[in-house]
Amino acid sequence: MAKKDKTHVSETPATQLLKAHQVAFTEHPYDYVEHGGTAESAKQLGLDEHAVVKTLVMQDQDAKPLIVLMHGDCTVSTKNLARQIGAKSVEPCKPEVAQRHSGYLVGGTSPFGVRKQMPVYIEQSILDLPRIAINGGRRGFLVQLQPRVCVELLGAQPVQCALAQ
Repeated sequence: MAKKDKTHVSETPATQLLKAHQVAFTEHPYDYVEHGGTAESAKQLGLDEHAVVKTLVMQDQDAKPLIVLMHGDCTVSTKNLARQIGAKSVEPCKPEVAQRHSGYLVGGTSPFGVRKQMPVYIEQSILDLPRIAINGGRRGFLVQLQPRVCVELLGAQPVQCALAQ
């Protein structure tokens, strides 16, 4: 039986979008662990969890979806986020709702190549990092790229809503 090649991952809507826009990125597959989160992927790939960015699908008081890109070792202050984006409130979407909006399974959500256009907000300090690892559109698969790609390609708006875990 052929050994599974861990260095190549088949294309996802995210990698297709990145390639179409000629974005330089590297692929980093790892063994997905249910509820392992960014701590698990950072450990397996030897990365700083602060540079592993999670893609969170949230919604405002009118159930309008939005994406928040946050450091792996931080949580989102929904109160601060709501105030900065002019919403009354913001809360995480239920997993099945997030999946319907993004087209990705929770745990494999990428901000690139989502099913439904949504506003994207990025924690401002992420933009200070030289490179980030972010989900590539499948559980157990991160891509590394420059954080400015999130602003250039997604129109991500910087916000300050990080809370240390």
